[in-house]
Amino acid sequence: MCERLKDKSAFVTGAGQGIGRGIAEQLAAQGASLTIAEINEETGRSTADAFRQAGRDAIFAAVDIRSEHSIIAGIAAHLGRFGRLDILVNNAGANQHYDASKMSVDEWEASLSLNLRGAWLCCKHALPLMARQGSGVIINIASVHATMTAYNFFPYNVAKSGLLGLTRSLALDWGHKNIRAVAVSPGWVRTKPVLEHFAGADDPVAEIERVNNLHPLKRIGTPENVGALVAFLASDAASFITGTEIVIDGGISARHAD
Repeated sequence: MCERLKDKSAFVTGAGQGIGRGIAEQLAAQGASLTIAEINEETGRSTADAFRQAGRDAIFAAVDIRSEHSIIAGIAAHLGRFGRLDILVNNAGANQHYDASKMSVDEWEASLSLNLRGAWLCCKHALPLMARQGSGVIINIASVHATMTAYNFFPYNVAKSGLLGLTRSLALDWGHKNIRAVAVSPGWVRTKPVLEHFAGADDPVAEIERVNNLHPLKRIGTPENVGALVAFLASDAASFITGTEIVIDGGISARHAD
């Protein structure tokens, strides 16, 4: 396999499972060294261990993106091992479902801290490093909910919309330092929350069929699908792509509601 990311290092948040792990796997397959920045120590360590056993250079860093101190420590660990930071993937986050009229201020702050503020904090501490190097790529994992949403996705969709604005601003303000910023917006992806959604349906088989049929490709995506896109965007092959959103949703957003 062509290793487009050989001699590059990546810091991936939420990389211990789901989409984050799929991204880390694809970056590693392309030759990148990795920091698995994860709040869940069990999944984070096991992921880093698996990569090392496969001959890839990876470390685990306990990172809670809601804490600036934790982010600083995680990036310091990354630099201590790899000496530079070429790729930042802001993936960590979680679905949130609140009634806008009943949500408390504390709940709002906690949700935005996890799904938007944390990504900015990672950028805050990565950007000066990338600027000194003269290059860098920031990839923000947003969602199709950033531009089109469903009932009961507040304020998750608000935060993901914010990630698009963050991406555009970074691309404009830091492009002269040869730093690119791109947002990736997945749709339905085979992750633990999605599988739990299917399992909790009154008729799981019927629900899986319904969701698959929403897609022109008649299936949902996988973490590896998202990872393959991220690995491409992080590479020099995508050197003229910045300040934009790439949707990876199996065509579901091309479909007009019936």
